[in-house]
Amino acid sequence: MQEIDLKALATLVLWASFGLSVVFGAITQRTHFCTMGAVADIVNIGDWTRMRMWVMAIGVAMIGFNVMVALGWLDAAHSLYGGPRVLWLSALVGGAMFGFGMVLASGCGSKTLVRIGGGNLKSLVVFVVLGVSAFATLKGVTAVARVATVDSVAVTLATGQDLPSLLAAGTGLAKPMLAAVLGLAIGGALIAWSLARTEGRSADNLLAGIGIGAVIVAVWWVTGRLGHVAEDPNTLQEAFVATNSQRMESLSFVAPVAYTLDWLMFFSDKSKLLTVGIVSVVGVVTGSAVVALLNRRFRWEGFRDAQDTANHLIGALLMGVGGVTALGCTIGQGLSGVSTLSLTSFVALAAIVAGAVAALRLQAWRIERSV
Repeated sequence: MQEIDLKALATLVLWASFGLSVVFGAITQRTHFCTMGAVADIVNIGDWTRMRMWVMAIGVAMIGFNVMVALGWLDAAHSLYGGPRVLWLSALVGGAMFGFGMVLASGCGSKTLVRIGGGNLKSLVVFVVLGVSAFATLKGVTAVARVATVDSVAVTLATGQDLPSLLAAGTGLAKPMLAAVLGLAIGGALIAWSLARTEGRSADNLLAGIGIGAVIVAVWWVTGRLGHVAEDPNTLQEAFVATNSQRMESLSFVAPVAYTLDWLMFFSDKSKLLTVGIVSVVGVVTGSAVVALLNRRFRWEGFRDAQDTANHLIGALLMGVGGVTALGCTIGQGLSGVSTLSLTSFVALAAIVAGAVAALRLQAWRIERSV
């Protein structure tokens, strides 16, 4: 493959990822899809409607990804989530930090982008602080602390940490078959639970559950199948074009926010190239803004007072540090990662939910004390 073909392929991957991210932002704005909101609804008022929406999206993404593994199109080992090193402590600590932070900041990374599209200036501040703290945890002062502490505690497996790889190694059965069986069984059970109650079958729940899950699957296909190069003519190595990790990726909104700020600040540096993560950040804001404007939901909104400002700043900091430490956010680990059936992703997801519940309980306690 000639270099000009690689550039054309990268452009195609970027446009496809941008378009899918616009769809993600539009659906999220239209349906109020929000992980933090789903957990808050359960803790505060016992309403599971939005949780069914989120669980359905997980089920759809899980089925889609593992069907593609069964077809031989993708391999979890080519992603950030399927390697043999299980960073369980990083997932626990980082996930809990992220979950706690997203409550203080009024939403996770993806919700922050959706709120920016709707005119929320508080979320613009969260975006900047999240991005700076995430970049510091990728390559700066908190990165040194991360590597020296939680990242040093890990379990290294003889095979990939995704469930199909683990079972294939233990049973001798074919990994593609196991991926199909596990993906359909677990994903199907999640979808069945989501649809078991009337509220789970509402138009918004179906649109968000099926639509968001399908977008996650589609981005996996774009980066892992369309953007896959068996042999890069420059390196003679297997490559996945236009991704920051140089592996196949789906949507995630912590490290990509950091890379977006980096690209904006060093735009004249020709080594700073657009990636799937960067265009996905722009795409979500764009999709959200279009729907907000069409539905007359666009409203400028600022901080209420000093305490509101402090909560959002602390929350953004926790999300940036925690999201990078946990290798993802509610979308990066909670949808993209879990769809690969990765052990670390399940740990991170549980920690994110636990951190969010702790923050919600703390907020309720503080309100009770002030009355």
